[in-house]
Amino acid sequence: MSGDKQVVLAEPRSLCAGVRRAISIIDLALERHGAPIYVRKEIVHNHYVVREFRQRGVVFVDSEEEVPEGAVCVFSAHGVSPQVRENAAARGLDVLDATCPLVAKVHQEARRFARDGRTVLLVGHAEHEEVEGTFGHAPDRTIIVETVADAEALDLPADAPVALLTQTTLSVDETRDIIAVLESRFTDLRGPGTDDICYASQNRQDAIRAIVHDCDLVLVVGSTNSSNSIRMVEVARRLGGRAELVPDVTHFDTAWLDGVRTVGVSAGASAPEILVDEVVAKLASLGYGDVAVHRVATEDVVFTPPARLTGP
Repeated sequence: MSGDKQVVLAEPRSLCAGVRRAISIIDLALERHGAPIYVRKEIVHNHYVVREFRQRGVVFVDSEEEVPEGAVCVFSAHGVSPQVRENAAARGLDVLDATCPLVAKVHQEARRFARDGRTVLLVGHAEHEEVEGTFGHAPDRTIIVETVADAEALDLPADAPVALLTQTTLSVDETRDIIAVLESRFTDLRGPGTDDICYASQNRQDAIRAIVHDCDLVLVVGSTNSSNSIRMVEVARRLGGRAELVPDVTHFDTAWLDGVRTVGVSAGASAPEILVDEVVAKLASLGYGDVAVHRVATEDVVFTPPARLTGP
């Protein structure tokens, strides 16, 4: 592209259906029960969302054991293990489950494969809350595979009955090589009926791929602990683009714009659009007032909150 300084907004970007559902569950819980509402872990991995809810009386805790007995407790969008559910029940907690339905699907697959006598090879980051939750659904039959080296080092015979599952917020690029190793090593490898990587993660990565070669710089709005936002930055860099993660406009570095005429902007699935608006306004103030939109997909998926929060 040539001419005046320009911003290219990638679409889809920002909040996905699972994150919208999780946020709405807390909103509805506050309306129905009032503060305090307790949330196990961050409801979604975004500092702005968490800060806004804290200001409204939401208490975020690391463990369900920290929630007062009988209190309202929301499970985050990343899902939990059966052990967490048992602990919550033992404390008499009033549980609202904000687990993303796409994560819940992976949990069901893990249980099914384990019942079938298969060893579950879970591709993902061991420290991520989603992986911790999925692992907990079949802990005796699950091995976490983080890297190609992990896949190559698995101490299992070639004909072992195994199953492949992946963390939903990974990129196709980073899982491709791991899956290739697993497919070459095991003759009885089963996978889920559909790809575990969620539609929203895939769409946002595809949008980055579509704009990166037309941009001198790509900015991805998202928190530093947001897996899907980090993956978007990695996708751009893997394709040879310059890319930076921007938690919010206060982290914007004008030095990034040296020699830059076209800036691509997107946002992870847990980053609210208001944060994108602030970054775009900052760019406009620096001369990047021409804004174009590049859309690769239209998202119309809606995940509804539990009926007990929306009924009379």
